[in-house]
Amino acid sequence: MSHNHTAATPAHPHDLILTRVMDAPAAKLYRCWTDAALIPQWFVPKPWTISQAQLDVRPGGASLIVMRDPDGNEYPNAGVYLEVVPDRKLVFTDAYTAGWVPSAKPFMTAIVTFEPEGASGQQTRSTAIARHWTQEARQQHEAMGFHTGWGICADQMAALAATL
Repeated sequence: MSHNHTAATPAHPHDLILTRVMDAPAAKLYRCWTDAALIPQWFVPKPWTISQAQLDVRPGGASLIVMRDPDGNEYPNAGVYLEVVPDRKLVFTDAYTAGWVPSAKPFMTAIVTFEPEGASGQQTRSTAIARHWTQEARQQHEAMGFHTGWGICADQMAALAATL
């Protein structure tokens, strides 16, 4: 597995960014993000788990991913997809829930891209941007362990993609 980390310059001051070159084609990484059966296998750092994943992957489609901590407490994350480009890009936000209903406390918009790398098409530059509404939210996410947590999840996703 490749651990090629790139510290990208944020396009927006409230962005947190994780970029990795992974040994998997873009289509397999996209599938990890969009197949509800695969989400529980990589989306949270162990020993956390996913108790539920519902994904309607289309612009305006709702998503619900429920994270469970080791003590059994559940943390539902509801949102909607804003942009969907198969095998290339996903944009989703927790600013809305199904039917464009504003959420109580918008935290971030995620922009995930999958760019083929090299001639073989067997590697992909995967970039995940967490764009926050406020500097405070960005700092809170960073303090929660964004880079470590998302890095562990990226490793888990790359390992899963290798088996698909």
